[in-house]
Amino acid sequence: MRYREFSELVDEVFGEALGRAYVREQVLSVLDDRTAAQALDDGVEPRVVWHALCDALDVPDERRWGHDDHRQAPPRR
Repeated sequence: MRYREFSELVDEVFGEALGRAYVREQVLSVLDDRTAAQALDDGVEPRVVWHALCDALDVPDERRWGHDDHRQAPPRR
């Protein structure tokens, strides 16, 4: 997953305004109590951050990949 794909999924799954607020403000314990934005800035892979954000917000698997039914889910690490 690339940074661009991460941003697109945030907008699709959570909505543009709410999604960006989550990325800036939601503290994720599995990412050492950093926000998604902080973790990305620190070099954590976008797919790891994406899974952590979705897990923290209880996003069901079928909703995690946006509107594209053919988009492949990035594997967890």
